[in-house]
Amino acid sequence: MTAGRRPLPVLLAWAVVAALALSAWGPRDRTTWFLETVWVLVGLPLIVLTWRRFPLTDLLCCLLALHALVLIVGGHYTYAQVPLGDWVRDTFGLDRNPYDRFGHLMQGFVPAVLVRELLSRTSPLRGSRWLAPLTVCACLAFSAVFEMLEWAAAVIGGQAADAFLATQGDVWDTQWDMFCALVGATVSVLVLSRVHDRQLDGRAVSPSCSGAGSTAAGRTSTAGTRPRPR
Repeated sequence: MTAGRRPLPVLLAWAVVAALALSAWGPRDRTTWFLETVWVLVGLPLIVLTWRRFPLTDLLCCLLALHALVLIVGGHYTYAQVPLGDWVRDTFGLDRNPYDRFGHLMQGFVPAVLVRELLSRTSPLRGSRWLAPLTVCACLAFSAVFEMLEWAAAVIGGQAADAFLATQGDVWDTQWDMFCALVGATVSVLVLSRVHDRQLDGRAVSPSCSGAGSTAAGRTSTAGTRPRPR
């Protein structure tokens, strides 16, 4: 099936748009809602604009949609007050609402497939033993940058940024966030790499991939017909 005729990405995009619209209705903190969902507000249009030239695999589309929903829910309630997290805290006797930890696990789990797809399709790393560690390192670096953005928000916004930070009194919250992202990225690479490779091999992705493949095949064919030196 060609990239332009795949219904799943379209359905996922509309689902994310609907969830985003619902979350914008009466969020607990409007500034926090914007800061948490800005990745969706920027990322979804970017994917749509570049889709014809660089469509994504179905696996990555599903994961991005799931991650968007996690961000949208966290933005609507604030991460420290998500009702599902409160239920988990009360049921298992935890010290804090764990939704923030789950969000940072997703911050590593989903971007790992995104980074892996970008590197596999735009660099010589496909099939290389360096692909997995570089993917995990890229996710950890992104997590560190995100923590710096939170630090900047705290400096600029003061107490108004508390809902965005969602530290819940934990002095090691920044380290926990990066650790969760590291765990998420590592698990993603270990669990999803084979499935991801099969989808990449299916060529139901970017036309540029098939073009690159045909170019490579052409070079191989030319090399194969080259006369041998006597």
